[in-house]
Amino acid sequence: MATHAAIEDQYFVPAPSWWPFALTAALFVLVHGIVGYLNGTGFGTIPSIVGVIGVITMVVVWFRGVIAESEGGLYGAQVDRTYRWAMGWFIFSEVMFFAAFFGALFYARMYSLPWLGGDLPATNEVLWSGFEFTWPSNGPAALGGAFETIPAWGIPFLNTCLLVASGVTFEAAHHALKEDKRGRTLAFMVATIALGAIFLFYQAEEYVEAYSHLNLTLGSGIYGSTFFMLTGFHGMHVTLGVIMLTVVTVRIAFGHFTTDRHFAFEAVGWYWHFVDVVWIGLFIFVYVV
Repeated sequence: MATHAAIEDQYFVPAPSWWPFALTAALFVLVHGIVGYLNGTGFGTIPSIVGVIGVITMVVVWFRGVIAESEGGLYGAQVDRTYRWAMGWFIFSEVMFFAAFFGALFYARMYSLPWLGGDLPATNEVLWSGFEFTWPSNGPAALGGAFETIPAWGIPFLNTCLLVASGVTFEAAHHALKEDKRGRTLAFMVATIALGAIFLFYQAEEYVEAYSHLNLTLGSGIYGSTFFMLTGFHGMHVTLGVIMLTVVTVRIAFGHFTTDRHFAFEAVGWYWHFVDVVWIGLFIFVYVV
């Protein structure tokens, strides 16, 4: 049997697997279904359901193998560094993803609408004579009708407090894990999951209010589309984060991780703190400003 030092020096190469291809296919079917649903083609429900089932199945099977390899002692220091770099680049790609939507919001509010409203007279006269700049806007041409916005200091502020608190409870769990106090770790992790789940509940309530009483929908012009794209994608990330938190919590309950080797736990923490920071930006630039 290889010694601990030998394992630390080796670079584990997994056997060829078709799981990445299968996951890609499932994601393609899922996206196809969502696009069909949004475009009203009548062919969206079945592909969406099949895609969700496929994604969940592939992720469970694939990650189960990765966990078995990790707990089997196959991962050395080099593999650990590889995972850290991979997670870092993944979060960077997520930063760029949200930066694109924040950029669209900034451009619409600070440039395109003011230009159409007369800041650039030539643009105003040639493209839309008589257009008046207001924000939030349901333009172009009052698309979707009049609407009201979500008050910042109601549910959005409450959700901000919930996510900030969840970041604190996660860090408390991390410190407890490093001290090998698993009972305390589990307690703080359950609190973190609960705070994330409550956030999702209130965001769903907010969406119901927006559609039912405020006429704020995806069809409410540039404001409605950017609002739901930003908050909706963030909600999807929170959902994924809650799932990830639940998985590592179950692993802790089964005795996984040690005080000095628990990168899977740390990776979930990186992701969760990223979700927190994005929401703070959303709260400021979408709800408050």
